[in-house]
Amino acid sequence: MELSCKSEYAILALLEMATHYDSGEPMQIRQIAAQQSIPDRYLEQLLATLRRGGILRSQRGSRGGYFLAREPRKISIFEILECLEGLEVKTSEENLKSQTLDGSVIEEIWQEARQAANSVLKKYSLQDLCEKRDSRKQLDVMYYI
Repeated sequence: MELSCKSEYAILALLEMATHYDSGEPMQIRQIAAQQSIPDRYLEQLLATLRRGGILRSQRGSRGGYFLAREPRKISIFEILECLEGLEVKTSEENLKSQTLDGSVIEEIWQEARQAANSVLKKYSLQDLCEKRDSRKQLDVMYYI
């Protein structure tokens, strides 16, 4: 399982928004793009998808932009990836019946691996990622003193 460029950019943008969540102010695309080195046009498409998925809200006007629809601790990484990539957790029974014995054994193992990965992604929220990032920033500062 690999993290696509699309998902990585989206998570970086959401981390930036989570950092500014307490201000209550919407963030503009160019502001997020500059902070995280994401192409503006691509980011615009990603944020629109996340808005349609209920992860973000938008505000029009001169002071408009995007902001998280919920607290960072209530948005799981799984939910983000599901919105962007359309993760499919279940395999249809018909698909398993139509496979050979060898194929169905492989599919069962692959399904188990997907479920394990999904459970890890469900465990972590945007808040968890922010906290991990902040603790590493502190370690870097301490290291260089």
